[in-house]
Amino acid sequence: MGVGTSTFVIRWINFLTMLLAVGVVVFGVWMSTHHDGCRRSLTLPVICLGGVIFLISIIGFLGAWKNSSILLWIYLILLCFILVAILVFTVLAFIVTNNGSGHSVDGLRYKEYQLKDYSSWFLNQLNNTHNWKHLKSCLVKSADCNNLSKKYKTLKQYKSAKLTPIEAGCCRPPSECGYPAVNASYYDLSFHPVSSNKDCKLYKNSRQVKCYNCDSCKAGVAQYMKTEWRVVAIFNVVLFLVLSMIYFVGCCARRNAARSQSKA
Repeated sequence: MGVGTSTFVIRWINFLTMLLAVGVVVFGVWMSTHHDGCRRSLTLPVICLGGVIFLISIIGFLGAWKNSSILLWIYLILLCFILVAILVFTVLAFIVTNNGSGHSVDGLRYKEYQLKDYSSWFLNQLNNTHNWKHLKSCLVKSADCNNLSKKYKTLKQYKSAKLTPIEAGCCRPPSECGYPAVNASYYDLSFHPVSSNKDCKLYKNSRQVKCYNCDSCKAGVAQYMKTEWRVVAIFNVVLFLVLSMIYFVGCCARRNAARSQSKA
């Protein structure tokens, strides 16, 4: 790649990523002013991510602009760390999300989930009292369970609905309990549960309780997290390939900068 081409490409790529980083930081600041504690907990990671992107980008931009071999060396070293971190996280994400799948139930369009099916990492995280207390408070505040009666106005609509893993695990008792559904948000608990599953006794019709203390709810969250992690992992594969190409261009720019400095 030519001397001018590589530095020009690196310069503009990093200028654009600097703008992106500023946008990420602004988004993080906006999240910090949001009243939802669940979103507010993500503020620091988002702002730190934006700060790291900005730091690396400005080093790469200045290195290409000033044609500085030293700055480009620093840029490539930092970019290499990012590539390794993305690769490690992606591999771990695929390993962690390898286990776990839903179980079909006769008469239902959606699946039910069991916590024991998921990886030990998910089990440790979801069975941690502090972690689950925070997650449960977020679930209670969310509209997943509260909106079921609005989404499905008749019992027939509810029984034929394709519920999400969280709706299936946290908003209703497991099917094996045998509780008759009165509507989308209320079950007749006067019946003696058919199953010995402890979730049957933990479920309550109260909006604040539902099945948020159930293992089925934790399994639903695990399935949701598995799906999200898979999406992130696939995105990371694409990001890794893009950054690898940028790294290659950066190597050309650094080599060209070193040659220019040696001739000067």
